[in-house]
Amino acid sequence: MEKILYYVWKHKVFPLSELRTTDGLPVEVINCGQPNIHAGPDFLQARIKIGDVMWAGNVEIHERSSDWFRHQHDTNKAYDNVILHIASVIDTKVTNSSGRDIPQMKLECPPHLLDRYRELSESLHYPACFSSVGQIPPIKIHGWLNSLCIERLSAKSERIEAYQQETNSDWENSLFIALARNFGFGVNGEAFELWAKNVPYGALGKHRDNLLQIEAIFFGQAGFLDENNLPKAYKDAIVNDEYFKRLSAEYRFLSAKFGLKPIEPHLWKYLRMRPANFPHIRLAQLASLYNRGAISVSHILDAENTDALLKLLDGGVSTYWQTHCNFATLSESRQHKLSLSSRRLVVINTIVPLLYAYGKHLGNEAVCAKAIALLEELPAENNHIMRCWADCGIKVSQAADSQALLQLKTMYCDRKDCLRCRFGFEYLSGGKKG
Repeated sequence: MEKILYYVWKHKVFPLSELRTTDGLPVEVINCGQPNIHAGPDFLQARIKIGDVMWAGNVEIHERSSDWFRHQHDTNKAYDNVILHIASVIDTKVTNSSGRDIPQMKLECPPHLLDRYRELSESLHYPACFSSVGQIPPIKIHGWLNSLCIERLSAKSERIEAYQQETNSDWENSLFIALARNFGFGVNGEAFELWAKNVPYGALGKHRDNLLQIEAIFFGQAGFLDENNLPKAYKDAIVNDEYFKRLSAEYRFLSAKFGLKPIEPHLWKYLRMRPANFPHIRLAQLASLYNRGAISVSHILDAENTDALLKLLDGGVSTYWQTHCNFATLSESRQHKLSLSSRRLVVINTIVPLLYAYGKHLGNEAVCAKAIALLEELPAENNHIMRCWADCGIKVSQAADSQALLQLKTMYCDRKDCLRCRFGFEYLSGGKKG
């Protein structure tokens, strides 16, 4: 109930001429205030006329007025500037830390709004607004999708900024970690990120011209060269594999040189995974990419369009991995190049966020705009989520919009947070009921 009261106050879904405090004084809302996303009162810098007095300050909302004491606001000086306390049930007077009485007002949710909110929050369909969203004017749909795209891009760029802090502001190292996480393609994303943070980037730079040494660092740090952790059924074949022996020798040398310590191999996942997606193949692809010197921040900045970026990522694997999906396990001969769809995902999930974060770091709006333009160049992802929205009448053609719909699902729909969604707002504010 508190959430919907928050919504009612924010959007002024109440009869403005009938508002009174519990003491009977008339209330005129000049400005509801700014929603506070941090700790403290719910709305800041409100302007409210109570009786003959104009007040400027903050507003706090609860389901019951006694929640004020339950949350210990009466002893918290951050709430001393509250000028109006709103609740749907008034069961006590409230005071601030100095003992001053705070004006209170009873606010109820309009029945029609409550009915619509319950319909959305209790819906078993995805999206919950499936029967009404198609009736929203296109200009409002596009406006919300644009905002969601920026919201998602900002969240992804924050991950890059976190990498920056961990790498002493090394953009190339941050790119390496972000790229590695992407090469996990969801299932092994966490393992790849941990692995990348465990690879000394300076060592990689010193040996990137030698593919065997890069592979030795990559596979060794992944824990795949530790004979004690090899699967028993294949151990004899693997330790006698010439390529494995060469990698192991190189890794022993490099490990002593750089003090390398691998991650635990049990972190890698294989269940219900096609061999082409095995961590070994992804590591081999990444090793080839860095051996060719194909990817760097400067290359990304110099790329004129998505085609140029996709070309940077177009590479295969070393000879051994063209006929193997694991050590000593032969497979059908393939170059194991990243598919076009996979390369597009790398651009969407790694290159674009890094470019956006880099632009923010420099205070360069042109670089940020380039990141958004890249999303607008790429086609929309084709998955179950996009098909669900298409069934509702919202069909997207570019990655900027498909990323927006992914943000909408994860941050709003999955959380049943219809009160913060503009599609939800359209329905709650009186759109045709489905």
